[in-house]
Amino acid sequence: MSTRYDEAYGAWRADPEAFWAEAAEGVDWFRRWDRVLDADRAPLYRWYAGAETNTCHNAVDRHVAAGRGDQPAVIYDSPVAGNIKRVLTFAQLQSEVARAGGMLRALGVAKGDRVIIYMPMVPETLVAMLACARIGAIHSVVFGGFAANELATRIDDAKPKAILSASCGIEPGRVVPYKPLLDGAIEMSSHKPEKCVVLQREMETAELIPGRDLDWDEAMAAATPADIVPVAATDPLYILYTSGTTGIPKGVVRDNGGHLVALKWSMKNIYDIDPGETYWAASDVGWVVGHSYIVYAPLFHGCATIVYEGKPVGTPDPGAFWRVISEHGAAALFTAPTAFRAIKKEDPEGALIGNYDLSKFRTLFLAGERADPDTLQWAERILDRPVIDHWWQTESGWPIAANCMGLGQFPVKHGSSTKAVPGYDIQVVDEQAKQVPAGETGAIVVKLPLPPGCLPTLWQADDRYVESYLEEFPGYYKTADAGYLDEDGYVFIMSRTDDIINVAGHRLSTGGMEEVLSAHPDVAECAVIGVADQLKGQVPLGLVVLKSGVTRGEGEICQDLVGMVRGQIGPVASFRTCAVVARLPKTRSGKILRGTMRRIADGEEWSMPATIDDPVILDEITGTLGEVGYPGKG
Repeated sequence: MSTRYDEAYGAWRADPEAFWAEAAEGVDWFRRWDRVLDADRAPLYRWYAGAETNTCHNAVDRHVAAGRGDQPAVIYDSPVAGNIKRVLTFAQLQSEVARAGGMLRALGVAKGDRVIIYMPMVPETLVAMLACARIGAIHSVVFGGFAANELATRIDDAKPKAILSASCGIEPGRVVPYKPLLDGAIEMSSHKPEKCVVLQREMETAELIPGRDLDWDEAMAAATPADIVPVAATDPLYILYTSGTTGIPKGVVRDNGGHLVALKWSMKNIYDIDPGETYWAASDVGWVVGHSYIVYAPLFHGCATIVYEGKPVGTPDPGAFWRVISEHGAAALFTAPTAFRAIKKEDPEGALIGNYDLSKFRTLFLAGERADPDTLQWAERILDRPVIDHWWQTESGWPIAANCMGLGQFPVKHGSSTKAVPGYDIQVVDEQAKQVPAGETGAIVVKLPLPPGCLPTLWQADDRYVESYLEEFPGYYKTADAGYLDEDGYVFIMSRTDDIINVAGHRLSTGGMEEVLSAHPDVAECAVIGVADQLKGQVPLGLVVLKSGVTRGEGEICQDLVGMVRGQIGPVASFRTCAVVARLPKTRSGKILRGTMRRIADGEEWSMPATIDDPVILDEITGTLGEVGYPGKG
């Protein structure tokens, strides 16, 4: 018996261009396409060649024109800024965005120019992004508070005409001044932007440089609202530099047309959200999740989107997410598994959920890193709702594999992100690009062409795009993730390909070992890294964070964990060393810095990652590694 998913995936398989032409009927075009797919420069494929549209029109103006101007569009909730809450309707958003577009035009920004946005999680950041889209400028959002040298490399690569920033960001218990970082970056960079516009926040007022810097409020007040500028579907909408990039950054390009179609299609078919509902992606606009599912997809679909300036715990407690869902009536939450591991650590029984009305909340979606089965099952138990792991990347811009809730939910297999989304032909191959049997771990690739919404290239670097993603497995896009497909076509992402370790000739997944460790009742989160070993080449080393309130001895727990890995994976894993740590080093988006820890353990030279959440953690980790026999060096 076929499902709606089977019908959709089959329709895409049978005629991909017809499938994406039908999906494109869900958005507004100023000029229709000459060709759905332009393959003339394959493997540099382009979608909706010849078409003209505008991303801002589809996110804002079309809803006002349809009589829905009074509907909430952006809901701002900031516990760290003194519990500020603010709602912008679609009509109010249209007014703000048009004025911001006029502000940019007054600065000389025109179609095709770049604008860097270096701002915190405030409504003005969304306004800035949409204003760029409105006038055909290309935005590049850099995570607020990024180090000056990292911002400088992005300035030199994007060569922005203007930078939009703010005086500060806010973290729990501290204010992070942005202006000194911005000034330092401009001083370091070869390219000098003509103007900077700074949103002054009351927590920290920035000193403006006369002649270069403008006050946001004053510039907005003086601006004449800008009209929509039609752009080609194949024109760039934004550049997003991949996290962790050092040296020459890799600028992922997103186009206007394919991005618009794919994200609009995903809201109903993957997330099962209807226009008028409230959708919450608990991420940051500096990451791809923020671009796709805080800003663009919900607004394309006519939904209210929540902009949350806070944390899952500590602002003020582990019930923060339940409060936001309850107060704003969110139908779905999309966040990273690390957020739920933090909640689980502080409130292991989910006791705080009972304080809130979650009656409108239907589904939890997890992505951004492996959703270990233990955390996923814990979330299922405390929420009594579907918890959906799905997998995608900065480069794809929207899900590659998911349990497509709008096409009929499949049975959940813990540890799997379910099946390929229509548009993606996922395969698992060996080093020679030969498909491996079901259940066998290999490199996960996607057959070309990639669907709409995925990166068509890197910013001004077509050759680098081909070299980075398309050369190693000809005819395929290299995801750099490793895993397997089971006999039912379910996708299991186990680790990055560089997290596959070779133990005495046996290729083993660190993700599989982490799955075993995370199932221990005392473990809140964990990481397994492969460290150098003279005899076996590599051996696994486990690092675990314990749940709050655990009283058992660390040695006893580690002994348990060694036994569990030996019992479930086998002696071949050579898992003999485990250490308890207070916390794991992560990027600001929640990814554990396994590669950096491996380099420290192996005594290799390493540099402080630009995206690290708290640099002090690496000192703690270095000390712990020394205690278990891996002294490392900085």
